[in-house]
Amino acid sequence: MQAAVLFAVSLSLAQPPAAPDAVRKVLDEQVVAWNRGDLEGFMVGYWKSPDLSFYSGNTKTAGWQATLDRYRKRYQAEKKEMGKLAFSEIAVEMLGESHALVRGRWTLTLAKESPTGLFTLVMRKLPEGWRIVHDHTSNGE
Repeated sequence: MQAAVLFAVSLSLAQPPAAPDAVRKVLDEQVVAWNRGDLEGFMVGYWKSPDLSFYSGNTKTAGWQATLDRYRKRYQAEKKEMGKLAFSEIAVEMLGESHALVRGRWTLTLAKESPTGLFTLVMRKLPEGWRIVHDHTSNGE
């Protein structure tokens, strides 16, 4: 009997984190990468596909590379700064086993201002893990 209980406990410890925790982990890793100035590390959280969609303000960006280029232009170009990123008010709603809807708030602390806004993400569980397949982010207005 003890062996069976021990086996069951060891199996439960070996299981991957619950899906909402795994989704949150992707966002946590994005914040860490951003705050160390690693834009490509931040982009690991996104689906590396031309079908990735990123909407912000009145702009639609299609594809992983175009999204990376947009971030570079806005935050790593001359006289630009990445600042310190924080996510809060995170809510993860599972839409089945392989999709999640994520809502939250972003805040970017810059030298002279701290813009904030809302975001809505559609995430999908892919072979490489949970990835953002659609990002709709307000531009802090």
